[in-house]
Amino acid sequence: MPRFNPLVSDLATPPIPSVHAWGRAYDGRLGPLIDLSQAVPGYPPHPDLLDRLGRAARDPTTASYGAIEGDEALRQALAAHQNELYGSNLSKENIHITAGCNQAFVCAALAVAEPGSRILLSNPFYFNHETSLKMFGIGVGVVDCPADRGFLPDPATLEAAIGPDVRAFAVVSPNNPTGAIYPPDLLEALRRVCERRGIWFILDETYRDFLPATARVPHDLFLRPGWDETLISLYSFSKSFCVPGYRLGAVTGSPRLITEIAKIMDNLQICAPRVGQIAVAETLGSLADWREGNRGEIAARAAELRRVVDAAPGWEIGAIGAYFAFVRHPFAEETSTSVSERLARDAGVVTVPGAYFGPGQERHLRFAFANAPVAAIAGVAERLATLLRV
Repeated sequence: MPRFNPLVSDLATPPIPSVHAWGRAYDGRLGPLIDLSQAVPGYPPHPDLLDRLGRAARDPTTASYGAIEGDEALRQALAAHQNELYGSNLSKENIHITAGCNQAFVCAALAVAEPGSRILLSNPFYFNHETSLKMFGIGVGVVDCPADRGFLPDPATLEAAIGPDVRAFAVVSPNNPTGAIYPPDLLEALRRVCERRGIWFILDETYRDFLPATARVPHDLFLRPGWDETLISLYSFSKSFCVPGYRLGAVTGSPRLITEIAKIMDNLQICAPRVGQIAVAETLGSLADWREGNRGEIAARAAELRRVVDAAPGWEIGAIGAYFAFVRHPFAEETSTSVSERLARDAGVVTVPGAYFGPGQERHLRFAFANAPVAAIAGVAERLATLLRV
């Protein structure tokens, strides 16, 4: 009988559906299920954005193909937005629009790494980054980010991990799964190591719009001379605009990189969905206050989760920021998968096991708190206590 591609067959099944299945086994004894598993905005898009999405969907021209690199209006709008944020001098030639940030990562990886080469990921890592690389035959190496360093990488550890087959080092800041925020000086130190060793630095900034008010400018990497010879920045509109179903992300890099990604995109999808591109381009500037309000709401949810976990005996927050907290559980002899399953089944709180994010993460669970209101997060306190009694 014909065979399947082993690079795909050997991958684990998608993790979010599996943890949702544990939640379906919960009997409701402690109240409604609290889903802290997936990074989904827990509030709807702005009415103006919904209106523009509707109008764009009714325009018959949006049913046609668009430019491979993305609609010019959105590329220009994102370049202007990033210039305002970073003080940079980007143009639309530095921007490629993709169907979500997962696709942006795939495009970046395929542009710089061939089968048999490796890309380094910070450990813990975002699981879709690992599986994407594996199914394309690109090797995965890890740079350990220990809990006692706040889950942040040491540039010296990165330096030691780079071999002749390494093409890039990829990080997420604010981090998924830990929530750890990489300080600007650390990002620059990591970029310098990559520059010196002749590899790419892939920086996934999906959650940058949810940084604390005291850290609103994530870095100054776009101001460094020759930044585009090393840096590839990824972005997602899904979280900031509450439109994950419209699949909209972006890559920022050199014009040469954008040319390479266009070759890949033409074979993957031809162009990103056009309805979302049009609506977001029209509202990127006008919805700034609304997006700022959402940042404040997410910060309030983070503060409530910190309060709840700090008050729970045996549970400890290892890192927290943007959409995520990496929480150390009190069951030293139990796997993170077992703890996460029990927490969902017996206490009605759905999380993701730390083991899904890399080796050595068995003592942690990922809590994705952005899709749960403060009142629901407050109810986690009793649920954590219940698990200790089961």
